[in-house]
Amino acid sequence: MSDTPLRIIPLGGLGEIGKNMMAYEYGEDILIVDTGLMFPPNDLLGVDYIIPDFQYLYDKAHRVKGIVYTHGHEDHTGAVRHVLERIPAPMYATPLTKGLLEVKLKGDKILRNIPIHEVKAGERVRIGPFSVEFIHVTHSIPDAVALAISTPQGVVIHTGDYKFDQTPIDGKPTDFAALASYARRGRGVLALLADSTNADKPGWTPSERVITPALEAAMREAPGRVLVATFASLISRMQQVAEVALRLGRKIAFVGTSMVENARMARQLGYLRIPDESWVSLEEALKLPPQEVVLMVTGSQGEPSSILGRLAGLGGRGRRPFNIEPGDTVIIAAHPIPGNAENVYRTINRLIQRGANVLYDPVAQVHVSGHASQEEMKLMLNLVQPRYFIPIHGELRHLVQHARLAQQVGIPADRIAVVENGHVIEFRRGQMQVTERVPGGWVFVEGGVVSDTSIRDIWDRQDLARRGLLLVQVPTDAQTGRLAGPIDITTRGFSLPEGGDEFLALLRRRIKRALARGDVDDLEKVLTSIVQNLAYTELRRRPVVVVILKSRAQTEGDGHQKG
Repeated sequence: MSDTPLRIIPLGGLGEIGKNMMAYEYGEDILIVDTGLMFPPNDLLGVDYIIPDFQYLYDKAHRVKGIVYTHGHEDHTGAVRHVLERIPAPMYATPLTKGLLEVKLKGDKILRNIPIHEVKAGERVRIGPFSVEFIHVTHSIPDAVALAISTPQGVVIHTGDYKFDQTPIDGKPTDFAALASYARRGRGVLALLADSTNADKPGWTPSERVITPALEAAMREAPGRVLVATFASLISRMQQVAEVALRLGRKIAFVGTSMVENARMARQLGYLRIPDESWVSLEEALKLPPQEVVLMVTGSQGEPSSILGRLAGLGGRGRRPFNIEPGDTVIIAAHPIPGNAENVYRTINRLIQRGANVLYDPVAQVHVSGHASQEEMKLMLNLVQPRYFIPIHGELRHLVQHARLAQQVGIPADRIAVVENGHVIEFRRGQMQVTERVPGGWVFVEGGVVSDTSIRDIWDRQDLARRGLLLVQVPTDAQTGRLAGPIDITTRGFSLPEGGDEFLALLRRRIKRALARGDVDDLEKVLTSIVQNLAYTELRRRPVVVVILKSRAQTEGDGHQKG
C-alpha cells in the first residue's frame, strides 16, 4: 500500500446545514465533491447567501482534476459559479444535475464553456488517481447518487443526501446491491461519509408518495387558485403537483425565473412530464377561471425577494406579478431550513391576512424530508460495513447523534471522526488521523458577488438595526477649532419622542460649550461621549453615535450647510 496519505478536507456542510463541499486529496491530485451554498439566518443582514471558504484550494487550482456532484439541490450546487471562477475544473454529474448546472452557468460566456461530463448511475469514471462509481440513491430529486471513490489507500463511500424510499416518484429505488457490494470487495470499505441531517429523527422517513393524497385533497377542496411554493430544483415535487393538477382538470404555470428555467430544462430531459395543453404561461393562467389554475412559485423559505415573499408583501425587490385574493390556497411544500422558520411563519401570517388559506406541515402532510432517519442510517452502515465512519451534512448535534448510531451498530468510537469544517482527516496504511485545520468558515455573497464583508461588519449592521443611528456633523474653524456653522443632527432607525426639539437644543448647547473651552484633546472622542451620555440620560436610548468634525474649508467645499 502506498505511503502517500489520502487527505479528506471538509470545506462546508460539517457543523451546519448547507454549503456542502468536500475535497479529496491524494499526492498532487485533488477531487472536489459538491459546491453548495447556504441560506443566511435572519441576523445576517444584507447577505444574499453564504458559500464555503475554499481558500485552501486557491493556490492548488491546477491540481484539481475534477468536481463531482451528488445531486442538483442548491446546498450542493449553488456556489458553482464562484468556485469555477477560481477553479475552472471539469465537472461530472448525472443528466438532471448537469441540466441544473447548465441553467446556472448559461449567462456566463466563460464559465459555461467549462465541460460538464454526463455520467449515469452505475457508471464509473477515472479522475486522476480517483476511480469514482456513481451509485443511484433516492432523495427528493431525481438522479441523486452516492459516490464510491476508489483510491490507493482504499475505498471511500460518500453518500450525498439520501433516504431509502421504496416507492420513489421516479420509480427508481436505491441501488442497495451496489452499495453492499463494496463491503465484500477486496479490503472492503475504508471509510463511510454519510448524511446526518435527520440523525435525531427516529424510525424511517416517509416516502415522497405520501404527499400525493394531501396535495389532491387540498386542490380538490380549494375554491380558487392553488399556489404551491417549493424549491426551484425540487423536480420530483413539480411532477407530483402536475399529476394531481391534471387529474383535477387544472392547468399548471410556473412562476419565478429559476422555477421556469428549471422546469423547462427538466421537461426537455424527460424528468418532468406535462402535456403541452396543460402547461400554460403565467399570463394565460391569470386569465383562466381561478378554480382551473395551479401556480408553482418560489419562496418556500420566506425569502422576501421571492415570488411568495413579494405576494405576502414582505418588501422584497421587484413588483408583485399578481395579488393574493380571498379564496386562494397556498401550499408550502417544504420544511423551514434551520434559521428560516421565523421568515416562513411571517410569510404564512401575511398570506392569511390577505385572505389566503395556507397549508403547511404539520397542518397538512404536504412535505416529507428527503433525508434518511435513524433506521435508514443504521441500514446504510450495515450495508457498507466501513472500517471508519465520518458523519457529514449536519449541525454538530446531528454529527454527534449519527456517531452514536454508528456505535450502536458496532463501529468502535476510536474509528469515528466527528469533525467540523476545515479539520483535515488523513488515511495512511489503513489508519485514520485527524490532523491540522485549514480555513472552513463562511464567505458572504451580496448582490450576486463575493463581498469583503466580515462577521464584524455583520455585527455592526445588527448593532445599527437594534439601536439606530445618531449622526452629528459639527463644522469647525480649521485654525481655531471653534464652531464655524450650524450643527447638523440626523437620526436613523429611531424617532425622537415628544419634546425631541428640546433634546436637540440641549445637545447643541453642550457641543458648543465643549468647543468653547478650546484645546480639547481628541475632540471627536469627547463630543461622542457627550452625545452618548445625553442620549441615555434624556431619551433612555443607546444609539450608535457618529460624530463628524468638518473644517470650515470642508464645509465651504460642500456648497451648503444644514441648520
